[in-house]
Amino acid sequence: MRYGMVIDLEKCMGCHTCSISCKMQNNIPQGMLWNRVVSVGDEGLDSVEGLFPNVKRKYIPIACQHCDNAPCQKACPVGATYYDENGSVQIDYGRCIGCRYCMAACPYNVRVFNWEEAERHPDFNYGDGVVPVRDVGVVEKCTFCKERTSEGLDPMCVECCPAEARVFGDLDDPKSEVSRLIRERNGEQLLKEKGTKPKVYYLGLNEEV
Repeated sequence: MRYGMVIDLEKCMGCHTCSISCKMQNNIPQGMLWNRVVSVGDEGLDSVEGLFPNVKRKYIPIACQHCDNAPCQKACPVGATYYDENGSVQIDYGRCIGCRYCMAACPYNVRVFNWEEAERHPDFNYGDGVVPVRDVGVVEKCTFCKERTSEGLDPMCVECCPAEARVFGDLDDPKSEVSRLIRERNGEQLLKEKGTKPKVYYLGLNEEV
């Protein structure tokens, strides 16, 4: 089994529900996100296409791509970044020494660093109680909600997406929904030319807004 995700950009409406549900599920503090939603337009990221009032906006959710050839895993000098039994890229927080080599190696800029004591509102840990609490001085990122997927559940971003723009499943199963969508709708990977072999695929990535 090799877990992967498909994101349908024709359905994504930029509501940021994926970002917030991820934040709540994984006890992510203020000032940090594992799952971001950017817009793409004439000026690149976080811009629109056209001139006011005739503008259009395309949204692209971005989190860890769980690459099969992950540069972050190769860059980690202590083996804190590793592949789990389902091919997902994980972090052993107890081994992380905070060197941030993995952050520099990641071409998707999706890892975040705990610079200081976590600030949360309300002022206590929230989310799934089995999700590890990260200490100051370690790197963290999307885990495909490992605590949920190990129980046969979808990641929280998939569960909560109101537009049903996300599908999660086994890339090695040709009959799975993710495999079917990639095959039938020409699923594409971000920065494919980097050779990282992401396990997150996008539908409609290079289509016009």
